[in-house]
Amino acid sequence: MAEKIVLLNAFAIPAGLNNNRQYLPFFREKSYTIALMKEKHSDIPVVLTIAGHDPSGGAGIQADIEAIAANRCHAASVITCITVQDSCDLQSVIPQPIEQIDAQARAALNDYKVEAIKIGLIGDIKIAAWLSDLLAEYHTIPVVLDPVLTSGAGTRLVDQTMESVILQRLLPFTDLITPNSPEAYRLAAGSGNLESCAETLLSNGARYVLITGTHEREEQVVNRLYNPEGLIDEQTWDRLPGSYHGSGCTLSAAIAAFLAQGFSMLDAVKEAQVYTWDTLFNGFSLGRGQNIPDRFFSLSRRDKQ
Repeated sequence: MAEKIVLLNAFAIPAGLNNNRQYLPFFREKSYTIALMKEKHSDIPVVLTIAGHDPSGGAGIQADIEAIAANRCHAASVITCITVQDSCDLQSVIPQPIEQIDAQARAALNDYKVEAIKIGLIGDIKIAAWLSDLLAEYHTIPVVLDPVLTSGAGTRLVDQTMESVILQRLLPFTDLITPNSPEAYRLAAGSGNLESCAETLLSNGARYVLITGTHEREEQVVNRLYNPEGLIDEQTWDRLPGSYHGSGCTLSAAIAAFLAQGFSMLDAVKEAQVYTWDTLFNGFSLGRGQNIPDRFFSLSRRDKQ
């Protein structure tokens, strides 16, 4: 602590006042407060999100950062690809060079103690292969994989080859995969029901599978969590009108944030669902297409009081 105070004093005292002792108590007290603040905040958990950039701000890396920050963690980020999209649909995906992606990840992982990793839009097969190697190297960090196979409007982003890579190379390092029901059926080709889909994903290495029910025809949205023992939790939510851009990103990033704080998988999934439903309930419309989840809804409510 003392070394930090001396170091901060050097920055706190304006030039020309170093020899004027009447100012020293003020600057020493100020720097001591700053040092205490740094100590107080040093235990904030870090979540590394690896995903694509969405210029609309509704989904992708920005959605992850907002959800992670809203749930009391610090978000470090790696951008795998640049996208051209708005609230209506996605027009194009531009994967970034492997060297740049790897440099981003190493910068964060070498500097911070990362407590959880969240994966979103990958970009292409080469990036998926790189990601597999990275996760093998950092295999002790919990991983939440949101398999972004289509855009919110239904545009297909991943072919069958990429789906195979996800199954064979990424699931063995995945603690939780969070597909919606269409994604679950695509990844577990040939499965006749959601339980069978979960069994296939678990057999490929995932430790837990959360299948969200937004796309199902049930009156309410039912989200089901599986592990090798079978269905271990089922949460039912009122179905909200309209559709939302970035709801899957929000949920998976929030789960990663709760895992980073030390929650069990079951509790992290439950807490993240509560948070995500609130972001959708408080969502807003900015463009011509889907609504945007209000990931800082608690701040918005406070401002209105």
